[in-house]
Amino acid sequence: MAAPTDHPQTPAERLISVAIQSTWLLWLLGGLYIAGPVLGWVLLLLACWQAYVDPTVGARFVRLPLLIWLWVIGMAAMLLILWIGHANFDLGTGKTIKSSIGWAKGWALIALFPLAGALLQVREQVIYRAICRLGLQTLVLLPLFLAAPFIGLPETLWVSPLKIVGGPGPEYFATTLYTIEPGAGTPRWQFFAPWSPAAGMIAVIYVLLAARDKSGTWRTVGIIAGLMLALLSQSRLAMVALIVIPPIVWGLGRIDKAWIWFLAAPAMVLLGIVGPALLEFFEALMSDFSAARADSSRVRETLGRIAIERWQAEAYWFGHGIVENGPHLVEYMPIGSHHSWYGLLFVKGLAGAVALAIPLFSTLLALAWGAREGSAERMALAMTLTLVLYSFGENLEILAYLFWPALVLLGKVLAQEDSQKGKSEA
Repeated sequence: MAAPTDHPQTPAERLISVAIQSTWLLWLLGGLYIAGPVLGWVLLLLACWQAYVDPTVGARFVRLPLLIWLWVIGMAAMLLILWIGHANFDLGTGKTIKSSIGWAKGWALIALFPLAGALLQVREQVIYRAICRLGLQTLVLLPLFLAAPFIGLPETLWVSPLKIVGGPGPEYFATTLYTIEPGAGTPRWQFFAPWSPAAGMIAVIYVLLAARDKSGTWRTVGIIAGLMLALLSQSRLAMVALIVIPPIVWGLGRIDKAWIWFLAAPAMVLLGIVGPALLEFFEALMSDFSAARADSSRVRETLGRIAIERWQAEAYWFGHGIVENGPHLVEYMPIGSHHSWYGLLFVKGLAGAVALAIPLFSTLLALAWGAREGSAERMALAMTLTLVLYSFGENLEILAYLFWPALVLLGKVLAQEDSQKGKSEA
């Protein structure tokens, strides 16, 4: 009898499934930030080994689609740009080595995981089921998180000694049950992410992927768990993503259907009539959106403004090479944080921003067109839209160790789409 589609069979599937389902254990040990990069590089070594012993995998290396190469070249360029930035500001060998290791744990992963998805035999359903199983664990643990601030448990249980390996900060190695929102005095949860908005991003990805599980029971469990993460993280961007992304993907997936255009025509006429009123409504909504956490919005805007001003004045092409903390005005937060593009411009200049923009938006355009082909392409489009949306609210490279399952699936779909095109042309 054939093995179930959700049961891991290949070494890559086993590694990926175990890594996803071990998320809470790794969080407890403070090892999540280490596990993601280790998995990415192990998968690359596994792909190289299989290419050596199996000619079919070696052939996949040769036939890697252009979009995968764009990701590999773009993220490799990040390392070269980093070295140039360090040389321009005479930051020294020690800082250059440290930053290069940081690249291996961040930007490199955004190429390694799509590459693994393109080269290794990893079925989508294995990842969907692993995420749903993680969702079940989350629902079991949820009462503890909800009760923690009201029964006197500390916000942070401990900071793992694994922080000795180095990282952006202790929050990546901390076992945190909850935080208290400044000003409001109310609890907010970040779960296994380093901060609450990051938990919101992971929640969006998990909801979208869990919705693809073939089992109705597991699908429900995964979706509910993801929605709870999104709600309790109190992430405004997560709410926007969950509302906006599914209908966009649904519409693009059916753009070649005549009935879509018949529906779109009167909708556009209606939009022209009520457009001014809708514009006023959305302006008020955005104002309320920012006012919901006025301090947070102010800090984000100021960090972005400082990043742009210093980028233009001091390091236009290759950036400053390293992250710098801002002044007291922004609570000493890193300049350009909370925004991939501001952060890139400050640290890696225009060259760094281009190195991300080319593969990211090329993939978005390709999948927007390919969404008509099937549900796998629509799933990959949803993942790419999530990355694009969150590139304006988070630093993608610093969270790649958490959203890597989306990257693996993205690489798999890009390779499949290219293979199908090749067959049809033949």
